[in-house]
Amino acid sequence: MQQGSGEHIAALVVLAVGVGAAVWAPRRYGGPWVVPVMRGLALVILAAYITEYVANAVEGTWSARYNLPLQLTDAVTLVAVAALWTPRPLLVEVVYFWALTASLQAVLTPDLGQAFPSIFYFTYFATHVGAVVTACLLTFGLRMTPRAGAIWRVYLVTAAFAAIVAAADLVTGANYMYLRHKPERPSLLDLMGPWPWYILAGAAFGLAAFGVLAALARVGGVRDSDATRRPAWSPRPRDAS
Repeated sequence: MQQGSGEHIAALVVLAVGVGAAVWAPRRYGGPWVVPVMRGLALVILAAYITEYVANAVEGTWSARYNLPLQLTDAVTLVAVAALWTPRPLLVEVVYFWALTASLQAVLTPDLGQAFPSIFYFTYFATHVGAVVTACLLTFGLRMTPRAGAIWRVYLVTAAFAAIVAAADLVTGANYMYLRHKPERPSLLDLMGPWPWYILAGAAFGLAAFGVLAALARVGGVRDSDATRRPAWSPRPRDAS
């Protein structure tokens, strides 16, 4: 699929609409309806994720070098499902920082070999767009702001996951998380130098991006201490004015 093509633009429009609805609707009309919506979104994301694996198996294209759940976007997809079903603070923090870096980049600069109307087009964007919408729903729509120290917690989780992936890359000869070489299609990594320097540059950029996202969450998230003690799906009282 060509980046910037009509089918790519269509996915970006879906992303924009989904994010807008995920932030606006819970803030404006928060209530018990949010819980079934969250779980419905979790099932849609999970169904798309499973469908992609089944499709690869049916077509005989499944390979340990390409289809193990070891890309960061694979991990955030599964974390998004868990966070939507049970929005525990650590799950929400991980999906927020990962989705608005890795998944968002995957939507903006997709590394996808199939185009519309391939089933992989739909599963790719359903999982990646779904993760970004999940992050915005939980953090900005439901105001589940990352806690103090969230940057370093999620960064350590990311580093641990990368270490596991690096070992898997050595065993399988794969290129998960692009630790062995850059993706074939244009991406942000193209601006970060050759291997292995782009890995170090990417790690530094990721930490800086986490800092920006933490600040953005503080501005757009919960502003009063009472809201942090209410269930995530309860409506936030409107100002008297």
